[in-house]
Amino acid sequence: MTKIYAVANQKGGVGKTTTCVNLAASLVATKKRVLLVDLDPQGNATMGSGIDKDDVERSVYDVLTQRAGAVDCILTSESGGYQVLPANSDLTAAEVEMLSLANKERLLQQGLQQVREQYDYVIIDCPPSLNMLTVNALTACDGVIIAMQCEYYALEGLSALVNTINQIQQLLNPQLKIEGLLRTMYDPRNSLTNDVSAQLTHHFGDRVYRTCIPRNVRLAEAPSFGQPVLAFDRVSKGAIAYLALAGEIIRRNDPNYKPTEFAAAAEDPTL
Repeated sequence: MTKIYAVANQKGGVGKTTTCVNLAASLVATKKRVLLVDLDPQGNATMGSGIDKDDVERSVYDVLTQRAGAVDCILTSESGGYQVLPANSDLTAAEVEMLSLANKERLLQQGLQQVREQYDYVIIDCPPSLNMLTVNALTACDGVIIAMQCEYYALEGLSALVNTINQIQQLLNPQLKIEGLLRTMYDPRNSLTNDVSAQLTHHFGDRVYRTCIPRNVRLAEAPSFGQPVLAFDRVSKGAIAYLALAGEIIRRNDPNYKPTEFAAAAEDPTL
Protein backbone atom coordinates (compact mmCIF):
# COMPACT_ATOMS: atom_id res chain seq x y z
CA MET A 1 0.00 0.00 0.00
CA THR A 2 1.07 3.56 -0.72
CA LYS A 3 2.24 5.52 2.30
CA ILE A 4 1.75 9.29 2.27
CA TYR A 5 3.86 11.27 4.75
CA ALA A 6 3.78 15.00 5.37
CA VAL A 7 7.00 16.52 6.65
CA ALA A 8 5.84 19.38 8.84
CA ASN A 9 6.84 22.00 11.37
CA GLN A 10 5.48 25.53 11.54
CA LYS A 11 8.97 26.71 12.46
CA GLY A 12 11.15 27.54 9.45
CA GLY A 13 14.75 26.53 8.95
CA VAL A 14 14.53 23.14 10.65
CA GLY A 15 15.35 21.00 7.61
CA LYS A 16 11.90 20.08 6.28
CA THR A 17 12.75 20.61 2.62
CA THR A 18 16.20 19.07 3.03
CA THR A 19 14.52 16.05 4.56
CA CYS A 20 11.90 15.75 1.82
CA VAL A 21 14.38 15.92 -1.05
CA ASN A 22 16.95 13.61 0.50
CA LEU A 23 14.47 11.14 1.93
CA ALA A 24 12.83 10.86 -1.51
CA ALA A 25 16.20 10.17 -3.16
CA SER A 26 17.16 7.68 -0.47
CA LEU A 27 13.88 5.79 -0.82
CA VAL A 28 14.52 5.59 -4.58
CA ALA A 29 17.97 4.16 -3.78
CA THR A 30 16.17 1.33 -1.97
CA LYS A 31 14.14 0.60 -5.14
CA LYS A 32 10.96 2.38 -4.04
CA ARG A 33 8.71 4.45 -6.32
CA VAL A 34 8.47 7.94 -4.87
CA LEU A 35 6.50 11.13 -5.49
CA LEU A 36 7.61 14.37 -3.82
CA VAL A 37 4.84 16.96 -3.45
CA ASP A 38 6.12 20.51 -3.00
CA LEU A 39 3.47 22.40 -1.03
CA ASP A 40 5.60 25.44 -0.18
CA PRO A 41 5.21 28.59 -2.36
CA GLN A 42 8.97 29.12 -2.10
CA GLY A 43 9.41 26.04 -4.31
CA ASN A 44 12.65 25.02 -2.63
CA ALA A 45 11.96 21.29 -2.90
CA THR A 46 11.31 21.78 -6.61
CA MET A 47 14.58 23.65 -7.12
CA GLY A 48 16.50 21.22 -4.90
CA SER A 49 15.29 18.41 -7.17
CA GLY A 50 16.89 20.07 -10.19
CA ILE A 51 13.66 21.55 -11.60
CA ASP A 52 13.47 25.26 -12.40
CA LYS A 53 10.31 26.44 -10.65
CA ASP A 54 10.01 29.43 -12.98
CA ASP A 55 9.84 27.19 -16.06
CA VAL A 56 7.09 24.95 -14.68
CA GLU A 57 3.93 25.15 -16.83
CA ARG A 58 1.66 23.34 -14.39
CA SER A 59 2.16 22.91 -10.67
CA VAL A 60 0.47 21.80 -7.47
CA TYR A 61 -1.38 25.13 -7.66
CA ASP A 62 -3.31 23.80 -10.66
CA VAL A 63 -4.16 20.63 -8.76
CA LEU A 64 -5.42 22.49 -5.68
CA THR A 65 -7.53 24.90 -7.73
CA GLN A 66 -8.83 22.01 -9.89
CA ARG A 67 -7.43 23.44 -13.12
CA ALA A 68 -5.54 20.22 -13.90
CA GLY A 69 -5.09 16.69 -12.67
CA ALA A 70 -1.94 15.66 -10.81
CA VAL A 71 -0.94 13.32 -13.65
CA ASP A 72 -0.64 16.35 -15.96
CA CYS A 73 1.61 18.27 -13.55
CA ILE A 74 4.13 15.66 -12.38
CA LEU A 75 7.74 16.02 -13.51
CA THR A 76 10.81 13.81 -12.98
CA SER A 77 13.88 14.74 -10.96
CA GLU A 78 16.76 13.56 -13.11
CA SER A 79 19.25 13.91 -10.25
CA GLY A 80 17.07 12.20 -7.64
CA GLY A 81 15.23 9.55 -9.64
CA TYR A 82 11.86 10.38 -8.08
CA GLN A 83 8.90 12.29 -9.46
CA VAL A 84 7.87 15.76 -8.36
CA LEU A 85 4.59 17.63 -8.14
CA PRO A 86 6.27 21.06 -8.32
CA ALA A 87 5.45 24.40 -6.72
CA ASN A 88 6.26 28.04 -7.35
CA SER A 89 5.01 31.45 -6.27
CA ASP A 90 1.61 30.78 -7.92
CA LEU A 91 0.83 28.71 -4.85
CA THR A 92 0.59 31.89 -2.77
CA ALA A 93 -2.73 32.66 -4.47
CA ALA A 94 -4.07 29.16 -3.95
CA GLU A 95 -5.20 29.69 -0.37
CA VAL A 96 -7.53 32.52 -1.34
CA GLU A 97 -8.95 30.61 -4.29
CA MET A 98 -9.38 27.44 -2.24
CA LEU A 99 -11.74 29.21 0.17
CA SER A 100 -14.46 29.33 -2.47
CA LEU A 101 -14.16 25.64 -3.38
CA ALA A 102 -16.11 22.78 -1.84
CA ASN A 103 -14.21 20.51 0.56
CA LYS A 104 -11.32 22.97 0.62
CA GLU A 105 -9.48 20.88 3.23
CA ARG A 106 -9.50 17.82 0.95
CA LEU A 107 -8.36 19.30 -2.34
CA LEU A 108 -4.88 17.76 -2.18
CA GLN A 109 -6.31 14.42 -1.07
CA GLN A 110 -8.67 14.43 -4.04
CA GLY A 111 -5.90 15.49 -6.40
CA LEU A 112 -3.62 12.64 -5.33
CA GLN A 113 -6.29 9.96 -5.67
CA GLN A 114 -5.63 9.34 -9.37
CA VAL A 115 -1.86 8.85 -8.94
CA ARG A 116 -1.18 7.58 -5.41
CA GLU A 117 -1.29 3.89 -6.33
CA GLN A 118 1.58 4.42 -8.77
CA TYR A 119 3.95 5.03 -5.85
CA ASP A 120 5.21 3.28 -2.76
CA TYR A 121 5.77 6.57 -0.94
CA VAL A 122 4.42 10.09 -1.35
CA ILE A 123 6.38 12.74 0.59
CA ILE A 124 4.75 16.17 1.11
CA ASP A 125 6.90 19.20 1.88
CA CYS A 126 4.74 21.52 4.01
CA PRO A 127 5.17 25.30 4.30
CA PRO A 128 6.54 26.71 7.58
CA SER A 129 3.10 27.69 8.91
CA LEU A 130 -0.16 26.10 10.03
CA ASN A 131 -2.26 27.37 7.12
CA MET A 132 -4.75 25.85 4.67
CA LEU A 133 -1.93 24.29 2.64
CA THR A 134 -0.67 22.48 5.74
CA VAL A 135 -4.24 21.45 6.62
CA ASN A 136 -4.55 19.93 3.14
CA ALA A 137 -1.30 18.02 3.64
CA LEU A 138 -2.38 16.68 7.04
CA THR A 139 -5.78 15.67 5.66
CA ALA A 140 -4.21 13.84 2.72
CA CYS A 141 -1.46 11.97 4.56
CA ASP A 142 -1.25 8.79 6.63
CA GLY A 143 1.35 10.14 9.01
CA VAL A 144 3.38 13.20 9.91
CA ILE A 145 7.16 13.29 10.09
CA ILE A 146 8.10 16.19 12.35
CA ALA A 147 11.52 17.59 11.50
CA MET A 148 12.99 19.60 14.36
CA GLN A 149 16.17 20.90 15.88
CA CYS A 150 16.97 19.98 19.46
CA GLU A 151 16.64 23.45 20.96
CA TYR A 152 14.35 25.08 23.51
CA TYR A 153 12.07 27.00 21.14
CA ALA A 154 11.52 23.86 19.09
CA LEU A 155 9.78 22.22 22.06
CA GLU A 156 7.34 25.12 22.36
CA GLY A 157 6.49 24.94 18.67
CA LEU A 158 6.11 21.19 18.86
CA SER A 159 3.20 21.40 21.30
CA ALA A 160 1.27 23.70 18.92
CA LEU A 161 1.88 21.32 16.02
CA VAL A 162 0.78 18.29 18.04
CA ASN A 163 -2.45 20.12 18.97
CA THR A 164 -3.09 20.89 15.30
CA ILE A 165 -2.48 17.25 14.35
CA ASN A 166 -4.95 16.13 17.05
CA GLN A 167 -7.59 18.55 15.74
CA ILE A 168 -7.14 17.38 12.14
CA GLN A 169 -7.39 13.78 13.37
CA GLN A 170 -10.69 14.48 15.13
CA LEU A 171 -12.28 16.58 12.39
CA LEU A 172 -10.87 15.49 9.04
CA ASN A 173 -8.52 12.51 9.10
CA PRO A 174 -9.17 9.85 11.76
CA GLN A 175 -6.22 7.77 10.50
CA LEU A 176 -3.70 10.57 10.98
CA LYS A 177 -0.84 9.91 13.37
CA ILE A 178 2.62 11.16 14.19
CA GLU A 179 4.79 8.82 12.17
CA GLY A 180 8.03 9.98 13.71
CA LEU A 181 10.12 12.83 15.06
CA LEU A 182 13.35 13.48 13.19
CA ARG A 183 16.19 15.29 14.93
CA THR A 184 17.93 17.50 12.37
CA MET A 185 21.13 19.58 12.42
CA TYR A 186 22.14 17.33 15.28
CA ASP A 187 25.33 18.05 17.21
CA PRO A 188 25.89 15.56 20.06
CA ARG A 189 28.66 17.76 21.50
CA ASN A 190 26.05 20.33 22.53
CA SER A 191 24.61 19.68 26.01
CA LEU A 192 21.30 21.42 25.17
CA THR A 193 20.93 19.18 22.14
CA ASN A 194 21.30 16.12 24.35
CA ASP A 195 18.87 17.48 26.95
CA VAL A 196 16.15 18.24 24.41
CA SER A 197 16.77 14.91 22.68
CA ALA A 198 16.26 13.12 25.98
CA GLN A 199 12.99 14.99 26.58
CA LEU A 200 11.72 14.02 23.14
CA THR A 201 12.51 10.36 23.76
CA HIS A 202 10.84 10.54 27.18
CA HIS A 203 7.60 11.99 25.80
CA PHE A 204 7.39 10.27 22.41
CA GLY A 205 9.25 7.01 22.97
CA ASP A 206 9.92 4.94 19.88
CA ARG A 207 8.24 7.51 17.65
CA VAL A 208 11.54 9.39 17.77
CA TYR A 209 13.65 8.04 14.91
CA ARG A 210 16.92 6.44 15.97
CA THR A 211 18.51 8.17 12.99
CA CYS A 212 19.70 11.73 13.60
CA ILE A 213 20.60 14.06 10.74
CA PRO A 214 23.93 15.74 11.51
CA ARG A 215 25.06 19.23 10.60
CA ASN A 216 26.83 18.62 7.31
CA VAL A 217 28.35 21.01 4.79
CA ARG A 218 27.55 18.74 1.85
CA LEU A 219 23.87 18.72 2.81
CA ALA A 220 23.89 22.52 2.69
CA GLU A 221 25.76 22.66 -0.64
CA ALA A 222 23.73 20.11 -2.60
CA PRO A 223 20.58 22.27 -3.21
CA SER A 224 22.59 24.93 -5.04
CA PHE A 225 23.46 22.24 -7.60
CA GLY A 226 19.84 21.06 -7.86
CA GLN A 227 20.75 17.66 -6.45
CA PRO A 228 19.94 15.51 -3.44
CA VAL A 229 23.05 14.92 -1.37
CA LEU A 230 23.05 11.26 -2.43
CA ALA A 231 23.79 12.38 -6.00
CA PHE A 232 26.08 15.21 -4.90
CA ASP A 233 28.27 13.26 -2.46
CA ARG A 234 26.98 9.79 -1.67
CA VAL A 235 29.61 9.06 0.99
CA SER A 236 29.02 12.24 2.98
CA LYS A 237 27.63 11.97 6.50
CA GLY A 238 24.42 13.64 5.36
CA ALA A 239 23.83 11.13 2.56
CA ILE A 240 24.54 8.21 4.87
CA ALA A 241 22.16 9.58 7.52
CA TYR A 242 19.26 9.94 5.07
CA LEU A 243 19.85 6.45 3.71
CA ALA A 244 19.66 5.18 7.27
CA LEU A 245 16.43 7.13 7.81
CA ALA A 246 14.91 5.62 4.66
CA GLY A 247 15.81 2.15 5.91
CA GLU A 248 14.26 2.88 9.31
CA ILE A 249 11.02 4.14 7.74
CA ILE A 250 10.73 1.16 5.40
CA ARG A 251 11.41 -1.27 8.22
CA ARG A 252 8.58 0.21 10.29
CA ASN A 253 6.22 -0.66 7.43
CA ASP A 254 7.88 -3.91 6.40
CA PRO A 255 9.74 -5.89 9.09
CA ASN A 256 11.04 -8.25 6.35
CA TYR A 257 12.81 -5.45 4.47
CA LYS A 258 16.30 -6.37 3.30
CA PRO A 259 18.39 -3.27 2.56
CA THR A 260 20.75 -3.01 -0.38
CA GLU A 261 24.45 -3.37 0.43
CA PHE A 262 25.07 0.38 0.43
CA ALA A 263 21.91 1.11 2.46
CA ALA A 264 22.90 -1.56 4.96
CA ALA A 265 26.30 0.08 5.34
CA ALA A 266 24.55 3.41 5.99
CA GLU A 267 22.68 1.87 8.92
CA ASP A 268 25.87 0.51 10.46
CA PRO A 269 26.20 2.37 13.81
CA THR A 270 29.98 2.00 13.68
CA LEU A 271 30.20 4.43 10.74
